[in-house]
Amino acid sequence: MTQGVTVFVVDDDEAVRDSVKELVASVGLRAETFASAEAFLAAHDPTRAGCLVLDVRMARISGLGLQARLREMKAPIPIVFVTAHADVPMVVEAMRGGAVGFVTKPYREQELLDNINEAIAKDAAARSDSSRHGQFARALELLTERENEVMQLAMQGLPSKVIAQRLDISHRTVELHRSRVLEKFGLGSTAELIRIAAEHRPR
Repeated sequence: MTQGVTVFVVDDDEAVRDSVKELVASVGLRAETFASAEAFLAAHDPTRAGCLVLDVRMARISGLGLQARLREMKAPIPIVFVTAHADVPMVVEAMRGGAVGFVTKPYREQELLDNINEAIAKDAAARSDSSRHGQFARALELLTERENEVMQLAMQGLPSKVIAQRLDISHRTVELHRSRVLEKFGLGSTAELIRIAAEHRPR
């Protein structure tokens, strides 16, 4: 079983909920089922890894409505839509909203599993990026004012001798600050730091 991953199934058809749950269980995945968007929202914890298998047409809040609600909550979870009544505008809206896939009922088991696996992989990648970003931000907070000054100049490609002149400190002190900066980021070189900083630059 994929550790800590859950496939959340939201469909107002009990037979569909049960069949999807059995299908994902057959490949070692855990599933939780909900009869409505409201029930899912009441239980949703964005810290839990996984994906959402979501019916489009439901009473009160539709699948597309739930997708929009999750975006508003800034609680993204990869979604695989399933429906017996697809049309082009509906598919376009779902995919523009970030859906991973759109599967028609009666679904082919392998097609649904392929979409679910893709959604789980997408969720894992997003969580990994978020974790790295958090680690980078925490390392920045640990820097002293002088360490931050040295880091900014070093990332411009300036050698320690020039940095020492700019900051009116000794070459040895610059090297010490460089070493401490890299230690706090858990990196081995300024080149690595430049690459990591570029990845976390606001887009």
